[in-house]
Amino acid sequence: MIWNAHYECMEREELRKLQGESLRTMVERIYGNVPFYRAKLQQAGIEPGDIRTIDDLPKLPFTTKQDLRDNYPFGLFAVPQQDIVRLHASSGTTGKSTVVGYSHNDILMWSEVVARSLTMAGITRDDIVQVAYGYGLFTGGLGVHYGAEKIGASVIPISGGNTRKQLQLLEDFGSTAIACTPSYAAYLGEAIVEEKLDRSKLKLRAGIFGAEPWTEEMRTQIQQLLGLKAYDIYGLSEVIGPGVSMECACQRGMHIFEDHFIPEIIDPETCEVLPYGTLGELVFTNVTKEAMPLMRYRTRDLTRLHADKCDCGRTLVRMEKCVGRSDDMLIIRGVNVFPSQVESVLLEMSETKPHYLLVVDRENNLDTLEIQVEVEEQFFSDEVKELEGLRKRISGNLTSLLGLHANVRLVEPGTIERSMGKAQRVVDKRKLK
Repeated sequence: MIWNAHYECMEREELRKLQGESLRTMVERIYGNVPFYRAKLQQAGIEPGDIRTIDDLPKLPFTTKQDLRDNYPFGLFAVPQQDIVRLHASSGTTGKSTVVGYSHNDILMWSEVVARSLTMAGITRDDIVQVAYGYGLFTGGLGVHYGAEKIGASVIPISGGNTRKQLQLLEDFGSTAIACTPSYAAYLGEAIVEEKLDRSKLKLRAGIFGAEPWTEEMRTQIQQLLGLKAYDIYGLSEVIGPGVSMECACQRGMHIFEDHFIPEIIDPETCEVLPYGTLGELVFTNVTKEAMPLMRYRTRDLTRLHADKCDCGRTLVRMEKCVGRSDDMLIIRGVNVFPSQVESVLLEMSETKPHYLLVVDRENNLDTLEIQVEVEEQFFSDEVKELEGLRKRISGNLTSLLGLHANVRLVEPGTIERSMGKAQRVVDKRKLK
């Protein structure tokens, strides 16, 4: 099934022409309405009239996450505040979030691309979709919710967690599709076994899983545990949220909705644009977003693009699963975590040294985060009660900043290995491929 064959199956040359027109319009808008972009383009010696076709895209400068932080909260908005109907935010490296805004038309566009995505998983108006992504400032829950409603499916907005209730509704409401992180899907599957529930009573047939990296091995495990077909969805808050790309039934990569999001692959060191099939950093220009269009946004995700026509009939390019990142960001249970966030908390405390280690693992298919922190000599030798109080204080400060619980372990001075070069701040034991 295809939701919007006109755009999803468009001939490549026709699509390139459409992209060029959208790009030209976007550059004119940000030049006129966003002082930051106007200054950036002028610094690069570019006027809006210099951008005529999609071939001119590489002339434009890049946008980075740091640019979003520097313009916190609303400095990159291209429309007046009264035209902003929705605000979302994702975690950043400091206490301030990365903020994104949406106009009314942006919400409609977002619903459209998620409708396309869910249709790729075979979801129709006859389905009952249980949305177990988090609702709130994160984009996952509401993004999938609106797309499912656009299709006409019945939506259960249960949000994340509350596993027993999730299982009850899967059985009682007859949910035919579920959307959540892959690690939580696997956890639900194991909970079904532990609770000795009769899986034959479930009607699940499709799962839409994203917001964190996952392997083909985990896909197989989830499909066996839940008795469904697992699909990969990709998105990031800065560009739109979930629905930037999605797997079709062929599952040979995720189709990018190029009429809205123009992808490039660059060398993360030289910033040179790389050809299809080459591993590099994924870059997006969201040409149709009104409230906050981004010009050549560096996602830091490493992947490959493929442009050969898919057997499903769609002509949209496909991106492989991301194999890593070109920066130090971790994605843990759908939350962005930077080592520098931990460092910012520790630097505010006199009892700790600026030496720490993040140990990421996966237990019972859920990501775990342990943070080892070196304590100053005089404090480490204190009473156990005072050390526990310090541990709780650090843990509380980190949870407040990260939006994620981490197990804090205090260690003696000199315990964490020193390096003459770049310090190793992360040990990731998840064995992601």
